[in-house]
Amino acid sequence: MIKVILWDVDNTLLDFIAAERVSIGKCFSAFGLGECTDEIAADYSAINIRWWEKLERGECTKREILTGRFREFLAKYGGDPDRAEEFDFAYESGLPETIVFFDGAPEVIKTLKGRVLQCAVTNGTKFVQQRKLAASGLAELFDAVFISEDVGYEKPDIRYFRHVFSAIGPYGPEEVMIVGDSLTSDMRGGADAGIVTCWFNPAGKKAPEGLRIDHEIRKLTEVLSLL
Repeated sequence: MIKVILWDVDNTLLDFIAAERVSIGKCFSAFGLGECTDEIAADYSAINIRWWEKLERGECTKREILTGRFREFLAKYGGDPDRAEEFDFAYESGLPETIVFFDGAPEVIKTLKGRVLQCAVTNGTKFVQQRKLAASGLAELFDAVFISEDVGYEKPDIRYFRHVFSAIGPYGPEEVMIVGDSLTSDMRGGADAGIVTCWFNPAGKKAPEGLRIDHEIRKLTEVLSLL
């Protein structure tokens, strides 16, 4: 029986892409780069994902992500790569201003409040995630929040999950379930930690071979039936 749910935040409960496109568009214009088209925004998103995947593989630090992604982006679109840190600050400051929930997200969290322990588990920057959780109202609903910068390790590092388990108390692995969209940080991390995994896959992507996924859902409300 599931007694603890570890919720990923971005692209699981909150539509990160929606917030990303608004913030990158504002920054693009503010830094004198003209109009940020949908194609440019999508290209930035791909660059960003690629850098975060490097972090999950242990190939770079979070600080290297935050400036590296924008050095690459600015160089590609006629900006000054030396302003990458300044661009990153403006971009991150704008992210919490756009809160878009995936369908059913707040309702599911509220329904389960008090029935199971609910924790946020996120690799996002502390600067952004604290403001985002507060602006969305999720901070008041979670029993605990584990931001990788505070933990000292990133998902899917097993040490991240060990920290979480130590903090929440003595639960068996069959009593803890992680719900997330990432096959690497969430599903791989959860599988390596020995807990129940639930892949939020609204687009119906094909799962890779050799990765244990215990549950696959298209809508967040399906979590209720798993309990």
